[in-house]
Amino acid sequence: MHVMSEEEWKAFLTGEPRTAKLATVRADGRAHVAPVWIDLDEGTVVFTTHAETLKGTAIRRDPRVCLCVDDDRPPFSFVIIEGTAEISEDFDELLHWATRISGRYMGAADAAAFGKRNAVPGELLVRVRPDHVVARAGIAD
Repeated sequence: MHVMSEEEWKAFLTGEPRTAKLATVRADGRAHVAPVWIDLDEGTVVFTTHAETLKGTAIRRDPRVCLCVDDDRPPFSFVIIEGTAEISEDFDELLHWATRISGRYMGAADAAAFGKRNAVPGELLVRVRPDHVVARAGIAD
């Protein structure tokens, strides 16, 4: 097993597109986990969600979140990020990031269409600044 450096875990998150699992806290205290598409803006994790989803309402109520991104193929790797979510509803910023994130997961040819589809009223741009990171590679080595 290898502890990833900051440079390594950032490369892991921005390399092959992997779905992140976002953990939030429900109003009654129960955990909620949902997949999200992500990108990095320097060291900040960026994703979008609609304000009325469970993710959106939970983040507005309690911005403490945790993200997990893993490679489930041997020898296995993962990055876990704990942080505080910050929300933006700035349309230009939302369109920029929705398009960029869509390009990562859907390909450059479909980026603009998916970006426009996701940059709509009610959609939120969420940034998570890491407070704590656990990153391991080669778990089975």
